[in-house]
Amino acid sequence: MRWGLTVPLTGVPIRDHRPLITELASLGYTDLWSAEVAGADAFTPLVLASEWDEQLRLGTAVVPVHTRGPAALAMSAAALADLAPGRFVLGIGASSETIVTGWNGIAYDPPLARTRDVLRFLRTAFAGEKVDGEFDSFTIKRFKLEKAPEIPPAIMLAALRPQMLRLAAREADGAITNWLSASDVRQVRAELGDDKELAARIFVCVTEDTEMARNIGRYLIATYLTVPGYAAFHDWLGRGEQMKEMRDAWAAVPVSLIDELVVHGSAADCRARIDAYVANGLDTPIIAALPTGTDLLETARALAPVR
Repeated sequence: MRWGLTVPLTGVPIRDHRPLITELASLGYTDLWSAEVAGADAFTPLVLASEWDEQLRLGTAVVPVHTRGPAALAMSAAALADLAPGRFVLGIGASSETIVTGWNGIAYDPPLARTRDVLRFLRTAFAGEKVDGEFDSFTIKRFKLEKAPEIPPAIMLAALRPQMLRLAAREADGAITNWLSASDVRQVRAELGDDKELAARIFVCVTEDTEMARNIGRYLIATYLTVPGYAAFHDWLGRGEQMKEMRDAWAAVPVSLIDELVVHGSAADCRARIDAYVANGLDTPIIAALPTGTDLLETARALAPVR
């Protein structure tokens, strides 16, 4: 069983993660995954982690396929693959129009085509071959990595709905998903198939103050699940009616929805809830520890798996 943690922890400077990262493997963690939204980029925390630990698998969940050119993305990934040979997973995804266009001023190409084309470009580049030609969403002229990674990184796709899950099943090494309940895993797994790795970021709030946990979850859900991609994901999962009132009035997030999508309670309760995701077909839980006013370094230690 794999057991992952999201870094950096909210509010903890990247340099202050070293004591925790050096002990994660001994606690039972197998993976360390970064994110990329509006804080740290996806690569820097993992570069540091590669120097602080030699056991953990390192992954990006995820790098947007629009905000870096294909060559720049390949170079960053190849450098990290060189620092952590055989232990790096490159997670890529379409992100959202808000991040790509609103924040970066870049046109939001059709997400499925762009993700597929970047995936195919990366496979060729990591093999040390020259990439020269037209893809559906871009054209590359005579690019070749100066030093292709000796062990090419696995590539996983951020996937929320059937088309992207099927692309991951056909051409990637697995899929990474987000904002789902333990029972939702079965539906996602059925679309991906049994042969590919399925990872999911799970939002975890270690507190027995239920109202605090729900308030934190309410804010996050209203922020994320009104984004078109996530809204469509939950329509597919069958929550359209449950979320209708929330979409009409952002603050009206049903308590039942919060309790399904945000794991909260004591550390033992949270571990048991995460185990339920695994029992339903998840290979790699990626814990995203939410701040509750307590020390998140200690929270990460408390959420270590019970072996």
